[in-house]
Amino acid sequence: MGQQSIKSPSFLLGCATGPQPTGKTINAARTKISSMDSTGDRQDPGLTGHGCIVGGEERFTGDIRTVRFPFTGEPFACVHQAREKDLDDAVASAARGFSATRELSGAERYRILMALSDLVRKESENLARVLVMEGGKTITFARSEVQRAIETLRVSAEEAKRLGGEVIPLDWTPGNEKRFGITRRMPLGVVVGIVPFNFPLNLACHKIGPAVASGNAVVLKPATATPVSALMLGKMLLSAGFPAPALSVVPCPGGRAERLVQDDRVSFISFTGSAEVGWALRLKAGRKRVSLELGGSAPVIVHEDADIAFAASRIVQGGFSNAGQVCISVQRVLVHEAVHDQVCREVCRGAKRLVTGDPRRGETTVGPMISREAVEKALGMVREAQAQGAQVVTGGRADGTLMYPTVVSGVTPGMRLFREEVFAPVVAICSYRDFSEALSLANATPYGLQMGLFTRDINRILEAFAEGEFGGVMVNDVPTFRVDHMPYGGEKASGLGREGPRYAIEEMTVLRLLSFNPEGGSR
Repeated sequence: MGQQSIKSPSFLLGCATGPQPTGKTINAARTKISSMDSTGDRQDPGLTGHGCIVGGEERFTGDIRTVRFPFTGEPFACVHQAREKDLDDAVASAARGFSATRELSGAERYRILMALSDLVRKESENLARVLVMEGGKTITFARSEVQRAIETLRVSAEEAKRLGGEVIPLDWTPGNEKRFGITRRMPLGVVVGIVPFNFPLNLACHKIGPAVASGNAVVLKPATATPVSALMLGKMLLSAGFPAPALSVVPCPGGRAERLVQDDRVSFISFTGSAEVGWALRLKAGRKRVSLELGGSAPVIVHEDADIAFAASRIVQGGFSNAGQVCISVQRVLVHEAVHDQVCREVCRGAKRLVTGDPRRGETTVGPMISREAVEKALGMVREAQAQGAQVVTGGRADGTLMYPTVVSGVTPGMRLFREEVFAPVVAICSYRDFSEALSLANATPYGLQMGLFTRDINRILEAFAEGEFGGVMVNDVPTFRVDHMPYGGEKASGLGREGPRYAIEEMTVLRLLSFNPEGGSR
């Protein structure tokens, strides 16, 4: 099929179905593909056709996947999938493009990322509506994600000017007088970023931002269900001045993307997604560096001295935002027995006030899940817990891809709803007698991404920080709290490495030493 260079923002997006963007609408390149592709989808002439991006050029491969609005199932866009040859070409182009990106000055990297953040800001409403249509995110939450993406890019731009080193004395032993060394962080080469469906724009920025800031080339693989926002972002990055050969955005099935993971020309893989897939990819990656931001069964402890009303309000927000499809969504609420009933009542009251429905409507607070299969999996875990003695206090039902906010009490560590990630608007409540038991319960899963803790006791806070097996402990807040410049990542099955632009840059660079012998043998 054809390909075309991307030279300006004119190739971004014009929504053909669903809500129309307000303000200036960007014209889209449309393709007329009549042949049947390998997935069985045809190009609908009424939908926008998006090509994959390979070495800065848009390719229309004919291997088409229809992106559907999760709320209704209606078609939203058609995306041409990268084939194996396209993936090989993307890595080869990135390897060549690295010769240009590694030479970009800090000022140039800063300028590119700030220009990209400005383009995202100018297209913020259009991007938000795309997030609604491709992923089912509520319009309010989608707008929040776009603002976070802008911030992630701006922080990355600032970090592009902070890639410093240090001077190290090397004269600590006799015979090495006057010797010293300097260190500097060097870019690795080709960075492959693999992004999940739940935050397709901001998490793409968490891959692209640090990679550009540190001088690497980028191959971005978006989620199969939500590729449109990533393709828009890629086109904006090219318009911002990033060297075209150094960028590819390659939507394709997950199995096909393993080709990227196994390619020896790739230097670093940044993966966000499920633990099962992430650890399997690491085994196939060989000697290349890998960063994994995986799932969790995030706990929050509510001790008897907590502000119960505040804790309950935060639990409701942290458990049901984005229909619970967040790696650090509140899943397990561990409550001191003295305040268990009060917390349960307050959380249920808050859950019942939430508006579940059409994500395009401003009043909706809980939109659809990504698929019916995801709903059925979550309902299955809830029903299994019921059969084992737990009680559904509210919710526990679904309508198509809508799952209503669900609170389950009497959950025990032996239940899958306690041990495994549900990734749905489900909160499981169980009680404890003393704080040491609460910490033991919090740690009693294979995961360790973040935990929350509501208490006024500094000694308990320090105990949780020392003994909690988590990448982050959020005091007087839920584990769902995250700002994009902080170090973010997990322990145990929840991953390797850290995100946050400064910390991701460390993952995407190598520390190199230059040693000086000033005398150099001279007399």
